[in-house]
Amino acid sequence: MTTSSPFALPAYQELPTMGLYLNQVVTYLQDCCAPFGNVKVTQSMISNYVKHHLIDSPQNKLYQRDQIAQLLFIVIAKNVVEQKNLQRALQIQEETYPTAVAYDYFVKELDNALSYVFGYHKNLQQIGSEHTKQKRLLRNLILAFAYQAYLAHFFNN
Repeated sequence: MTTSSPFALPAYQELPTMGLYLNQVVTYLQDCCAPFGNVKVTQSMISNYVKHHLIDSPQNKLYQRDQIAQLLFIVIAKNVVEQKNLQRALQIQEETYPTAVAYDYFVKELDNALSYVFGYHKNLQQIGSEHTKQKRLLRNLILAFAYQAYLAHFFNN
């Protein structure tokens, strides 16, 4: 991983290439999100995301890389966005960028925001060269999460 803070999520190419069963997905997501402290993941939550069509149903009970990438976004975003708006955010992503591109941008922006909010960087860095309303939406969603994570960390220590 080439990020600069202790909050780095894996890049898309680092996500598992083999399908994972539900219990393996939960463990993987919990491990990835452990540095955030305030992010919770359960089997029933993931099953609920499938039921409400936030992600595709697993094939032969196996979750693939794109689904894991989407789940990592969901478990972060659900802390600051209602489920109906999560559906809209995922729809915007699908209309704008392939999952791999959107996920890697999300990871870089999340690291950027957390590094800034937790004081590892003095300023937010500019990620990417395009300045679209979709990217502004994502940055604000991530900043809301980063500030919430900071407050949870502050009050729990």
